[in-house]
Amino acid sequence: MIEYHGLEISWLGHDSFRLKKGLSVIIDPYKISSSEEVDIILITHEHFDHLSSEDLKKVIGPNTIAVSMQMCAQTLSTLGIAEVRIVKAGAVLDVKGIRIEAVESYNTNKFKEPGLVFHPREDGNLGFVIDFGGVRVYHSGDTDDIPEMANIKADIALLPVSGTYVMTADEAAEAVKKIEPNLAIPMHYGTIVGSKVDAQRFKDLASCDVQILERE
Repeated sequence: MIEYHGLEISWLGHDSFRLKKGLSVIIDPYKISSSEEVDIILITHEHFDHLSSEDLKKVIGPNTIAVSMQMCAQTLSTLGIAEVRIVKAGAVLDVKGIRIEAVESYNTNKFKEPGLVFHPREDGNLGFVIDFGGVRVYHSGDTDDIPEMANIKADIALLPVSGTYVMTADEAAEAVKKIEPNLAIPMHYGTIVGSKVDAQRFKDLASCDVQILERE
């Protein structure tokens, strides 16, 4: 865990983070050890390593609100979450006083077969910019280096680095040039694909401060 201007940032493995500053937010919990209830759940897309009912049940409290995209709606509706908000990229919403912006997240050059990427733009997968009273955190979701990143304003960027399904370390370093965060934290390695070697390469190449977190 690290702290940035009063915001606690914990990497829970893969693409999952817990952000805490008064209220707590968890993003894409998958194979997490934590069972701490959270105020807000953010799910980027419906793949099993992002929308995990088993892991979500560990963190849902009586007043938890979830935010996600349409393909996740049916699964989320079965979990007893107090409120589920379904959004598209471009949506801006206030959740318990925290401003959340839904942004684009998709592949451009990661193909599972010719002409078919793993995360097509038309699926409507999401990234999120979460604003904790002026501290802005960008969680990119499973994405490549896309043009829309030039519109992201964030102090902290949480970016995948493992390649195969998402940006490589080199591509993530190029994305940082668009986003211009003060701090970047690598993700999407060490569980399904990629290793700490990818995280270290990203740190070596990136044009901003990079913190490689230990999994909690």
